[in-house]
Amino acid sequence: MALPQSNSKTVRFGIFELDLSAGELRKNGIKLRLQEQPFQVLAMLLERAGDVVTREELRQKLWPSDTFVDFDHSLNTAVNKVREVLGDSASTPRYIETLARRGYRFIAPVQPQPESDRERPIPQGAQSCTENGLRPAGLADPGNVRTSGVSLHSELEIPIPHRSLTRGLFTLIQIMYLAFYLSALFRLHGAWEIAESFLPGWGAMALLTVIMGTSGIGIPLRCYLISAVGFDYQRLAEKFLRLFPLILALDQLWAIAPFLLVPKIGLGAAFAATAALLYVPFSERTLIRMAYSARTVPSHS
Repeated sequence: MALPQSNSKTVRFGIFELDLSAGELRKNGIKLRLQEQPFQVLAMLLERAGDVVTREELRQKLWPSDTFVDFDHSLNTAVNKVREVLGDSASTPRYIETLARRGYRFIAPVQPQPESDRERPIPQGAQSCTENGLRPAGLADPGNVRTSGVSLHSELEIPIPHRSLTRGLFTLIQIMYLAFYLSALFRLHGAWEIAESFLPGWGAMALLTVIMGTSGIGIPLRCYLISAVGFDYQRLAEKFLRLFPLILALDQLWAIAPFLLVPKIGLGAAFAATAALLYVPFSERTLIRMAYSARTVPSHS
């Protein structure tokens, strides 16, 4: 799909916008540093979004025939700089797809920015608000949809909450699981007694092995997720979605843990706790998508 025909000189894709007339790339209204050749590469890919732009076409556009330069190295460097500023990667592209020995293709949806939006003045303090995860009143977010004056998430179609809320809730969930693992490890003897009361000896030993094994995996995993959120790692959504099958399996196993406490809390409470824990991994995924708004695109490179 090529870029729609328009007199617009500004193109939006995700949370970014490219201003061709000013020669600027912006993220949520904040200008990003991008050198001339990487900027031209990005502009050419956006101009033919959805189509393959061959390496030869890029060479003819950016390096005239009378220019003596290591073309392959220069082009690779330019594309890598574009990916770096977009937070993209060749292995799991969200924006620029590599086609081996052929060229590149821009794969994210693009749209020209209406003239009325470009002429609208940015409210004072907009930059500071954007840096803190807020959207100033009246300032459109290119990565989201506005309905009846409310900014909606472009993928989840829900109002955008403050990022500190979503990141905080996600961190609390990780701390909860850390508490589960550590409590189970510190009270292995008690877990053994409970397991032995309704399982044969080998079954109780197998259950303890599962507890120790999953705790050994879960503790470093939760520490990684807590530190990633704490440092606001911008590619956390991509990493989390890769890890999600493991996280889902791990969390579903621990969701049945309340049944080990049936003698103390009763069958009804154990069932209710398990039902709630079964949903938690999906809420983790939603919180990450709200906080980091990443699109996943299958790799073709």
